[in-house]
Amino acid sequence: MYQQKFQQLTFENFHLPFGGKLDPENRWVRLADVIPWHVAETMYAKNFMSKRGAPALTVRMALGSLIIKEKLGLSDIETVEQIKENPYLQYFIGLESFQHIAPFDASMLTHFRKRLKHTDLGALQEELLQRHLAEERKRAEEKKENQNGDDDGNEGPANKGKLIVDATCAPADIAYPTDIGLLNDAREKTERIIDELYAMHPEGVSKPRTYRKRARKDFLALGMKKKLSKKALRKGLGKQLRYLRRNLEHIAMLSGSVPLTVLSARWHRDLLVIGELYRQQVEMWQSGKKNISDRIVSISQPHVRPIVRGKAAAKTEFGMKLSISVVDGISMPERMSWNAYNEGCDLVRDIERYRERYGHYPESVHADKIYRTLANRMWCKARGIRLSGVPLGRPPKDVEKNRARRRQIREDEGIRNAVEGKFGQAKRRYGLGRVMARLAESSLSAVSITFLVMNLDRVLAAPFLCLFEWLFLELDVIRNLFAWSSPRAAIGCRGAMA
Repeated sequence: MYQQKFQQLTFENFHLPFGGKLDPENRWVRLADVIPWHVAETMYAKNFMSKRGAPALTVRMALGSLIIKEKLGLSDIETVEQIKENPYLQYFIGLESFQHIAPFDASMLTHFRKRLKHTDLGALQEELLQRHLAEERKRAEEKKENQNGDDDGNEGPANKGKLIVDATCAPADIAYPTDIGLLNDAREKTERIIDELYAMHPEGVSKPRTYRKRARKDFLALGMKKKLSKKALRKGLGKQLRYLRRNLEHIAMLSGSVPLTVLSARWHRDLLVIGELYRQQVEMWQSGKKNISDRIVSISQPHVRPIVRGKAAAKTEFGMKLSISVVDGISMPERMSWNAYNEGCDLVRDIERYRERYGHYPESVHADKIYRTLANRMWCKARGIRLSGVPLGRPPKDVEKNRARRRQIREDEGIRNAVEGKFGQAKRRYGLGRVMARLAESSLSAVSITFLVMNLDRVLAAPFLCLFEWLFLELDVIRNLFAWSSPRAAIGCRGAMA
């Protein structure tokens, strides 16, 4: 049961038993004022359709705890400890007074990630973006009024702004997968399943022989070799496949008298995954192939797929592939998938989403080479959108035009670097470099929380960025004045400024 009782808690009403008041300029107090809690509560309440049972924890407590965990880079247990010790964090999650008891157990964060789906978090980011755009428009109108409102009346649906798109991989927290390692892990799990089933089997039946000591010895003999030939690897894989086949046959035999329902949900799921893993490995071993569709690389996380990236550090990564768009420092996840896909096919959809958010097409789109297909170039050209990169055809013979063309390409690459910086920030500062969530839906929510926290930091820094932008513009005007004015005029300007 969930009781909707949203009210914007103010820091003046937060009670501190040891006296004093909260600082209104504290980052957590300011951050609580930015988040649209009422929007999140509407989506969060859909998880509780029944009107019976104990009241659930509020959305502010659920979402606020996940934001604290991601922003501070903590584990679930440490997040609860920090909330218990810090009055600002308790105010942030919606408590009305400071308390020395933890508001919930650390295991509740797993349920919070399940309830706050990535689609709901995406809608929350859209609301946050619209609020930010409304403030930007208000700030622009005030600036125009201060400039005496010089308006030529030509404000139409012209293309404005810069859209940056790119894709990356968020690696999952799994061991580096090898065929021999996966088969050994599957063999050990099936041996434990056989032990569980045999313990519940009627008396008088001998325990099936699994050859686990011999199988372990064969695996270690193969893994301890520094250089492994293809022939030795194939021979070792064949042995492990036969050990695993024997175990699966024993499990099928035992299930005739002991139903598989006696196994826990975890063991039953692992058994199903092992069956598919065995089928894939047998097919690759018999055909000599090194890849197969929907290849399983982790028994504990069967949803993870290999993503070929071709990077110098890692040619293949194992995790989620995601595409984002960056506009004025705001990063929006556009697509998240556990399977590999061609991000170039999503460019038109990303541009149309830009139009829905901002009311017009972008002036230019800055993307990688994979986005610059002929179809995307023609689509952008028909709508007056400039797609970055080297244009098709021969370079112009005119030296000045060719120089301007190269200068434009360098500028576009510099603008596109912003999305690489966002990926670096998400992976090095936050948790995108290794997604620790183990469930597929929880991993999607964890990645969405990462970009939500990044956008919240960007929104909080917006007034300071506007101040720095104004200072840079003023310095640029003064620099141009000294560069183009005559020496006598420059001396006069310096005297006037002094």
